[in-house]
Amino acid sequence: MTTHERCPADTGQDQALDVFAQLCPSRAVFAELADKWSLLILMSLGEFGQQRFSELQRAVDGVSRKMLTQSLRTLERNGLVRRTVYPETPPRVVYDLLPLGRELAALVSPMGHWTELHTDRMLAAREEFDRAHTGG
Repeated sequence: MTTHERCPADTGQDQALDVFAQLCPSRAVFAELADKWSLLILMSLGEFGQQRFSELQRAVDGVSRKMLTQSLRTLERNGLVRRTVYPETPPRVVYDLLPLGRELAALVSPMGHWTELHTDRMLAAREEFDRAHTGG
């Protein structure tokens, strides 16, 4: 078993970060990024490029306006997404990935595609598990 260095909540630049440590700031950042809407937004922007709010909402089917707004703000705050307002009538707002966001989207997109490829196998495994554990 690996022993992880547990970083304190007030870690400095020279302190190693550890997402496994409860009080490490990297854990909170990881949790923000790992929610389903943020990952899907990153994938959409990574695969389709710059998008308006309504385009993102259509691309990420099922996300509410409130959750999309909240997730975009979190991604923007973390330096992953840029929000650009063009002074037109009506104003045009677009979202695109910053370099850090492009790097993360490149890691997340293969996981999404892997999921699509293997969903049938996982659904079959769920059914088998449920049958074995419910006696049916």
